Amino acid sequence: MFSTNFSKKLGNNEEYYPLPKLVSVGKSEIHGLGLFAVEEMPVGTVLGITHVENKEFQHGWIRTPLGGFYNHSDTPNCYLRTVYLQEVEVRELVTLKDLRLGDELTCTYSLWNIDKYIGGSDE
Repeated sequence: MFSTNFSKKLGNNEEYYPLPKLVSVGKSEIHGLGLFAVEEMPVGTVLGITHVENKEFQHGWIRTPLGGFYNHSDTPNCYLRTVYLQEVEVRELVTLKDLRLGDELTCTYSLWNIDKYIGGSDE
């Protein structure tokens, strides 16, 4: 059902995982590929950084592997929390509720604010 969580051996015998060990990429019924829980997770689980602010990149953000696979939902089970690391804004993916093995991780998101383009608030 799920693809393997690819890892790479580093020179010091440690392994690098591009995704947290709690999730894996698999075929989504929402759209294309998605992130799925490979074990149960309680509400408030911080899965890691999804985006790093950098105005030099498209849309002003660098997207991490974790940020590349979760899908949108109007009834999400995760949210993006804003934190700052050395004065750089980053977004973390955090669970909104308890997740079970096999649950697809979803978040409400938009690449742009429609209100900005129809004369509304740009906040």
